[in-house]
Amino acid sequence: MTTARPHRLISLLPGATELLCALGLENQLVGVSHECDFPPTVNRLPRVSATAIRHEASSLEIDAEVRAAVASGLPLYQLDLAQLRQLAPSLLISQSLCAVCGVDSDTVSAALCAVPEAAEQFNFSPSQLDDLFAAITELGTLLGVAAQASTLRRALERRVATVAERTRTLRVPRPRVVFLEWLAPFFAGGHWNPELVELAGGTPLLGEAGQKSSAFDWAALAAADPDVLFIACCGFSTPRTLQELPALTAHPAWPHLRAVRAGRVYVTDGNAYFNRPGPRLVDSLDILAHALHPAVHPLPAGLPAATAIADGAPSILMPH
Repeated sequence: MTTARPHRLISLLPGATELLCALGLENQLVGVSHECDFPPTVNRLPRVSATAIRHEASSLEIDAEVRAAVASGLPLYQLDLAQLRQLAPSLLISQSLCAVCGVDSDTVSAALCAVPEAAEQFNFSPSQLDDLFAAITELGTLLGVAAQASTLRRALERRVATVAERTRTLRVPRPRVVFLEWLAPFFAGGHWNPELVELAGGTPLLGEAGQKSSAFDWAALAAADPDVLFIACCGFSTPRTLQELPALTAHPAWPHLRAVRAGRVYVTDGNAYFNRPGPRLVDSLDILAHALHPAVHPLPAGLPAATAIADGAPSILMPH
């Protein structure tokens, strides 16, 4: 691929779209996935993917629909081949991290065979922060913006290092944290999220860094009995997650959890933060760190504080 003329880029996952825009390449984007929504200006671009999974369904219904599709061998996402041919991309960015969360690279590879002038494909699948930083460098080099990529990477790494340094100054015990990525059934956040918990000054329970998110039940949650329950549902905003919360708070074991008794249950926007491997993972770290240790980790201006849940009712955790 040459860098003498502008690229024609299609991004099939929100985190990659955000990264391309952070690298100053938004004007070279010609299409995005149905889930790409940040920065808001990308909403003007053609959508080249779709899904039959109902976003308005409950967590339990969405889980059932996904499991049924997987069991039947049906794709969760569809690509608009006619749109792809018309847009004539020079590079498609896909992922192999999670077939449930976005169009996977195998589906893209098969689709490219149907496009007369096959585009190149970049597999963007970071599973931890270092993977994200390496991908920034790799993608920046590939697209001829290595200097911008280096600047962005250094800035993000400095912010992570700042949080880690403040965490090292803690003089209080690290809270034991269960990071919930889905509510029905429970899924403990994996990939980068246990790493974020560690950096923020907590001890992650149930989820494992660098590994896929894992399902567990009420018995496992009660046995873990975390000091903090942090909820960032995949694909859900804070209001959307709060709609699902009664199914959690109505369980007989709910009031007996240590985190509930201590008033340390937090809900935040998993769709914008935490679930997308892009530049805003570092914003996610700041949000989480402030929730765990507000006196040590100030919330940067412009970021939303986590919503604290007290007796089943939400209240905003005020910035310090």
